[in-house]
Amino acid sequence: MTGATALELLCTQCGIALDYYDIWGRRRHVSADMQRALLAAMGVPAGTDDDVRRSLQELELREWRRLLPPALVVRRDGDAVGIPINVPVSMMQCRFEWVLTLENGARESGKLRPADLAMVAETRVNGASFVRRFSLPRTPDPGYHQFELRGMEEGRERTACMSLIMVPLQCYQPEALSAQGRVWGWAVQLYALRSERNWGMGDFTDLRTLVDLAARTGAGIVGVNPLHALFPHNPLHASPYSPSSRLFLNVLYLDVEAVADYAECDAARNRVLDPGFQAQLHALRATELVEYRGVAAAKFEVLELLYLNFRERHLAAGDQRARAFRAFQAQGGQALRRQALFEALQQHFFRNDPSIWSWPAWPESYRDPTSEAVARFAAERPDRVEFFEYLQWQAELQLEAVGRRCREHGPGVGLYQDLALGVDRGGGEAWANQGLYAFGANIGAPPDDFNLNGQNWGLPPMIPQHLADAAYAPFIATLRANMRHVGALRIDHVMGLMRLFWIPAGGTPAAGAYVAYPPDDLFGIVALESQRNHCLVVGEDLGTVPDAVREAMVRYGVLSYRLFYFEKEQGGGFRPPAGYPAPALVAVSTHDLPTLSGYWYGNDLDARARLGLFPSEEMHRQQILARAQDRAQLLVALEREQLLPGILSTGNPELSADLARAIHVYLARTPSQVMMVRPEDFLEQAEQVNLPGSTAPYPNWRRKLPLNLEEWPADPRFVALADALCAERGGSGSVRPRTPPTAIR
Repeated sequence: MTGATALELLCTQCGIALDYYDIWGRRRHVSADMQRALLAAMGVPAGTDDDVRRSLQELELREWRRLLPPALVVRRDGDAVGIPINVPVSMMQCRFEWVLTLENGARESGKLRPADLAMVAETRVNGASFVRRFSLPRTPDPGYHQFELRGMEEGRERTACMSLIMVPLQCYQPEALSAQGRVWGWAVQLYALRSERNWGMGDFTDLRTLVDLAARTGAGIVGVNPLHALFPHNPLHASPYSPSSRLFLNVLYLDVEAVADYAECDAARNRVLDPGFQAQLHALRATELVEYRGVAAAKFEVLELLYLNFRERHLAAGDQRARAFRAFQAQGGQALRRQALFEALQQHFFRNDPSIWSWPAWPESYRDPTSEAVARFAAERPDRVEFFEYLQWQAELQLEAVGRRCREHGPGVGLYQDLALGVDRGGGEAWANQGLYAFGANIGAPPDDFNLNGQNWGLPPMIPQHLADAAYAPFIATLRANMRHVGALRIDHVMGLMRLFWIPAGGTPAAGAYVAYPPDDLFGIVALESQRNHCLVVGEDLGTVPDAVREAMVRYGVLSYRLFYFEKEQGGGFRPPAGYPAPALVAVSTHDLPTLSGYWYGNDLDARARLGLFPSEEMHRQQILARAQDRAQLLVALEREQLLPGILSTGNPELSADLARAIHVYLARTPSQVMMVRPEDFLEQAEQVNLPGSTAPYPNWRRKLPLNLEEWPADPRFVALADALCAERGGSGSVRPRTPPTAIR
């Protein structure tokens, strides 16, 4: 075996693809150096040919040495459940006892002898080893079960335990989408919501206000950006797609005045009512961009007072609220404790030295969450750790109240939340689970039409084998944390359930490679959690997506994500409404793409040219020409649907409110089950939320909407659009002034 052949085999064993086709159909080969770099990021030695051979042998033998795999995911389609058992030849005649413990606690047991089972495969490992298949007597219901095997080998007991995950055929579908039902709704970046009462960025009370307004307009769904925990010590780290943890919430979304302790804390109320503090809040509300530092300073100052009040009034007395908090802590378990510990430690080190950006820069003794130094810190500063647990409790209560309000409004989908692809390498979740991540690589995307240099998102990928070794527990926990209060979940970059584009640290997207993940296992677990949480699932399948991914989405009942800009036929014309798939969510655009106004006038092309995001001036000119052709094709498509009587004669019309509404009506006519509308589009905002590939000076994740939420019902653009969408998609509402909602408790 040559060194090159061994390297390729090792890559294949680890799921690293040796080539891929880009969006233009060109085949890209992954160099040997790139292969070795990605293997090193996985923790697989491959620096020399000898390393490669040893690693290949170790990987090949690893699975054979296990009596059972860590987890087995089985789709409950009526077939018998076959469990693979790896046994050496010396144990073929041994008697084993098996025990199946169902999720509900019931137990089934029996005995088996490997020699009596059907053989599936064999290899040579210190003699001969075989895979035998044991069929369970019956197929368990969907759920998380445990299968245990016990046997004796030369007087020594061998035991193994496997997670048996039985998954349903498809994801949950709400009643509102049955019998060709279709819903529509508003999709917002929560921080961007303006209101007369918030503290400079949208919060959970604003979200509840929007839920009420949506119900009155006939909308059946309200979408928000990822609400994941970010970095309290560094509020400028604002991207919701680069979170500290996907298991917990961004506490800057708290409505401070809605916390129950606010009503009983004189010190907090007096501080907020102080004229100087009120002037500060007025200034924060008036800015065009979210001033995250100012918002965080104001909120944390008062939240510290509220926590102190809670400790003195409730925890000291051990009353009902104290017991509710203790129950929240117990339910959050180790994950909550470690996230709070991470935030307390980072606050501590950052205050002493602002150059300490996160845990990789901490003193070495604190980088391990199980170290004595970390335990000592927790024991010496229990109130600081508990403060961050308290903030998560309050955020959970406020988001839960929003979810409850959605259910009170009756039929529909309800709250629709986004799940980020991964976590920041410097965040609490990465600190708590360091063995799960490949810190020597980043997730990204190869070059495409909208991102000609490719994308590097700076997120460390999970190592597929390590995720499987953990019986998928981190993935399951992430789904549960993000489904429990919502009616729909959008999985960002759903292709990641099958493959991710890895870029070695220091490399460029053009030199990356795809790494495979177990799609049937991950899609199956998504379906199981979807059914349990009564949560519709949408998969963001934009860009270079293999057919196999979309086939899996159809098989498991995951809605496709279709954007108007990209839905074109051969020849460049926009796809007619009837050509859209029914199992899909449709929208004009999304946070990483230009708004409708920006698209029409080319603001995004100007911004990308200004920031040097085009590889060449020729590509810039090609994009300008393509955009002009798109505008013409768009008008032709609308005219074909009789949505533009008389407008074509104007040649190149302005993007009026009528024209913007016609585009939305065009999408509303599709058979797609869900349609989302972004306020940036009906409020004629030109700048997009996020410009991929850009940093300062472009204000990513900071731009506010131009209109207070309380003013939407009186805005003729909003009213006319809501009426038009109700006429096309159903839903009846009356947009009228009403009393503002009471504070969340």
